[in-house]
Amino acid sequence: MNPIWEGIKLGLMLSCLVGPLFFALIQSGAEHGIKGGTVLGLGIWVSDALFIIAVYWGLAYIDSLVKWPAFTLSMGIGGSLILAAFGMASLLSKPRLPGAEEALAYRKAHLPALWTKGFLINTVNPFTFFFWIGLSGVMVIENQLTSYEAFQFFASILGVIVLTDFAKVAFAKSISHRFRPIHFLWLRRLSGAALVAFGLAMLTKVLWFT
Repeated sequence: MNPIWEGIKLGLMLSCLVGPLFFALIQSGAEHGIKGGTVLGLGIWVSDALFIIAVYWGLAYIDSLVKWPAFTLSMGIGGSLILAAFGMASLLSKPRLPGAEEALAYRKAHLPALWTKGFLINTVNPFTFFFWIGLSGVMVIENQLTSYEAFQFFASILGVIVLTDFAKVAFAKSISHRFRPIHFLWLRRLSGAALVAFGLAMLTKVLWFT
């Protein structure tokens, strides 16, 4: 197998998924501009990079952790509640409209919060955790990739994710000037509702099937 090409294909597949990260990136790009959206994306990318490192170097330990009966239940409940909390925060708050000096100061002051939001939304999602574990087991171990080939594989995936996430942010920013105040409010409500829906769906799945 060609690790770079396989990584690019998987990265493109991931970028097409419409999940909580998609809505968070679009909302941040429209409301906070390219800088704010990129900072949120940076939290996501750091989370993915840490998952890759942890899974690749600690696969045996992580495998035993996953087999712990309460792991999936506790992670699923905790993750769903955090996603729902972010969603409720978006539903109950008003958007800061871009362009005004006050809004610019707000965006600068909240860059750390945007990074934390991106990091947590990605980290607490069980899909992210199990995806990287499964990918490491199927693609790296079964294909007996060398350390360099594994690096090429994961770097290709992460590179595509970074580029496509940035494209989503840039697209949201490029159309934000067409938005009226009500459109920003709708976007925030849609993003919040999506996060709440994903959180509740995750919670239901964990409680029902675990």
